[in-house]
Amino acid sequence: MSEVDQSTYQAQRKPRSAFASRAEYLDHELQSMRPRRWRPNLPFKDYRFEVEDWVPAMAATIGKIVMVAAIVAAFATQLGLPETFVIENVRFELLIAAILFVVLVSGFLNPNANLAGTHGPLIPLIPLIVASGGHPMALGLMIGVLGFILGITKGGSLLARLTSNGVCGGLLLYLGFIGITGQISKLFAWAEGFDMAYLAFIVIISTIIMYAYLEHIQMRWLAIPLGSVLAAGLSFALGAPFEFTTEPGMPNMNPAYWWGEDTGWQLGWPELHHFIAVAPFAILAVAMWSPDFLGHRVFQEINYPKKTEKVLMDIDDTMCTASARQITGSLLGGGNITSSWGTYIVPAAIARRPIPAGAILTGFLCVVAALWGYPMDLAVWQPVLSVALIVGVYLPLLEAGMQMTREGKTTQSAAVVIFSSALVNPVFGWSLTVLLDNLGLIGCKERGKSLGHMGRWVVPGVVFLILCAVMAGIGMFPGLPPLLESFRELS
Repeated sequence: MSEVDQSTYQAQRKPRSAFASRAEYLDHELQSMRPRRWRPNLPFKDYRFEVEDWVPAMAATIGKIVMVAAIVAAFATQLGLPETFVIENVRFELLIAAILFVVLVSGFLNPNANLAGTHGPLIPLIPLIVASGGHPMALGLMIGVLGFILGITKGGSLLARLTSNGVCGGLLLYLGFIGITGQISKLFAWAEGFDMAYLAFIVIISTIIMYAYLEHIQMRWLAIPLGSVLAAGLSFALGAPFEFTTEPGMPNMNPAYWWGEDTGWQLGWPELHHFIAVAPFAILAVAMWSPDFLGHRVFQEINYPKKTEKVLMDIDDTMCTASARQITGSLLGGGNITSSWGTYIVPAAIARRPIPAGAILTGFLCVVAALWGYPMDLAVWQPVLSVALIVGVYLPLLEAGMQMTREGKTTQSAAVVIFSSALVNPVFGWSLTVLLDNLGLIGCKERGKSLGHMGRWVVPGVVFLILCAVMAGIGMFPGLPPLLESFRELS
């Protein structure tokens, strides 16, 4: 960009006092920014910090601790590793994410790249990955390489363009509904564990009333901090058990320790057969990125005002960043499986804030949580965790999905993607419905005709067939045995 473009933000932005409302000021900030891709972007020169930036930072930190802990614990359970290993590896991963990528990339080098988060949908497959002879480093490296290829060839943005509003809206509705029901079930299971099931009901009904009031006064961006405080306060007051157990400390930063034969993962370095074993899962993991990344970008578009295209998340840049973060984390010894950071971008979009300022605050909070230890205990406490995810991620996804399916023939595509996702999983539902929608069998027939042969059936058809072959091979189709004999023996 020219020197004039680089100085546009400072030249165009106006102080808060120039606007009648806070919302108008935040919209102006988004419209004034001119982020530079893969060049230095400096705080106060290219963007500013606002109090709203703490909201996605808090939500992202809570989500990160929980999701990384879930992935590492899934591996540790199968490998027979102790709980102390899980805590240390989560701390290590928080530092890797915060220092090397959240702050350096999203906060400084490329504010259009969303933070590299955690791949939650892959967690249920981890026992099968380990049982098939998979190695965490081999899986991470393959995901990173495949993801980088998809990002550098702009395959992610291509698949996003081929996904209609109906398909994307239906996907958001499905993910939002499944997420809400899942967290409600977990909250009741937690409360029933100490014979106080009524506590879960009180927390949830109080959260609903709080969220409705915040919607009424147009301060929905406060839902995460207020919801977390409300859930923790009610639970404490009604006698729910809680104690701090994670003490301050520094994790082992030596990759040789993590990949030793008798230390860390106790697996040593991966060999060729490990890469062969994880190949189907790596392909599936990267295939899951496109609908995930697309949903995050669309959520920004729905919540941001007009003329803010320059600050929207770039899908391909985010894929490249996530891939680099995956490769780096795996080589250093981390157990995280990377994707776009949903618990950051969704609250940031609601708060009408761009990526970089909140990214730096997220990095700060992740470092504090990793070194101090005690915040990790509070973040994973079930009432705080469930309420934060419900009001900060899943309810907004439901609302966005409903907005996207209000016009035209989008409801047909939305219904099919929900139906097919419930049958197998969201990846199957997305790929099948994109093919049917672009062929004109459902949705807007005129849209399909404008895509050409490549966009109408060649690319969607190839993607659908490849994904079906992978899922059939490892046994993800309900009622059907795996096609690959090595996986058939494990089922």
